[in-house]
Amino acid sequence: MSRLTRLVDALSRPGATTSPRFDEATRLRRSGQLTAATASIQRALGGAGLPGTGLPGAGLPGLGGAGLTGGVPGLGGLPGMSGTAGFPGGAQAPTAGAGRSPGSVTRGAVGSLAYRLYVPTAPQRPAPLLVMLHGGTQDADAFAASTGMDEVAEREGIVVVYPEQSRSANAMGYWNWFRPGDQERDRGEPAMIAAVAREVAGAHDVDRERIGVAGFSAGAAMAAVLAATHPDLFCGAGVHSGLPYRAARDVGSAFAAMSSPPSTVADAGPVPLIVVHGDADRTVAPGNADAVVRSAVGRVAGAQRERETGGAQGGRSWTRERWTEPGGRVIAESWTVHGMGHDWSGGRAGASYADPSGPDVATAIVAFFGMARAT
Repeated sequence: MSRLTRLVDALSRPGATTSPRFDEATRLRRSGQLTAATASIQRALGGAGLPGTGLPGAGLPGLGGAGLTGGVPGLGGLPGMSGTAGFPGGAQAPTAGAGRSPGSVTRGAVGSLAYRLYVPTAPQRPAPLLVMLHGGTQDADAFAASTGMDEVAEREGIVVVYPEQSRSANAMGYWNWFRPGDQERDRGEPAMIAAVAREVAGAHDVDRERIGVAGFSAGAAMAAVLAATHPDLFCGAGVHSGLPYRAARDVGSAFAAMSSPPSTVADAGPVPLIVVHGDADRTVAPGNADAVVRSAVGRVAGAQRERETGGAQGGRSWTRERWTEPGGRVIAESWTVHGMGHDWSGGRAGASYADPSGPDVATAIVAFFGMARAT
């Protein structure tokens, strides 16, 4: 039995996943149209993204002892599933260093987790630290390029670290946000990312009260995990096109949550959240933004909501909502970008998963965290 056959059969078994995305692949495979079935899987896993090929074997029976931990075996042999798979319109990853900001870019690692570090030419004293978590199929350089966060950091004097998922931990570079072992404080990927933040903070003149985390897609889901598990470390979390904390426990529930946001959410904890989502996102349902907000606001009695709308000429319109505690402390802010798909709002043209016509949420995130340079 081929790997493609085993993959389609496993994904179509009752209980393996509730997503309808693989129904067409199953039909094509059973009719002998393997090339068409391969293309169908690419559309579901490659372009659609998370959890992509970061599928835990426990969630997919019948794939043998190796399961799917760390990625689907053999997907590198499927056309279009390597390199820049999933980049909209076939766009290529931006060239590292092209048009970059004048600050220093260095590389490091804590244990097995590598990172890219940007230090501005004139950092604040002490400087805020922002941890940025890329989406699937991206790496640290691609994420820095797509978000434009280096430019914002240079302007505001912020140190930014971009942890980079190991391809041995996940073949397509997704953070394993949906695995129970990676949803806890002192184990798995949350502990590894927190260790990177602490090491960078210790090596630089960092304001320990202004360490934030933000991410996109799978990275956003992991940012929600970090906010819930490390409230003593992070002052805020940005969840861009992601899902709420503990929205899934395996691949089946991950796909289900992506298409049908959970009605019941886990407590996100006290860390303030800024949430961004396009209302035309067909990869992670926009209702997940509401679920993330509920996970933060649900614990606060008497939260007050404010709402405003806006938009620039030639750009996308947006709706922003903000929730505050009775004492005035902001607990959540949500940006809905109208007409935007699964992209970083205000991102750089030509970069992966970026929509330059949306509002500049990189600047909004920095402002929400209280990291902007005093004027």
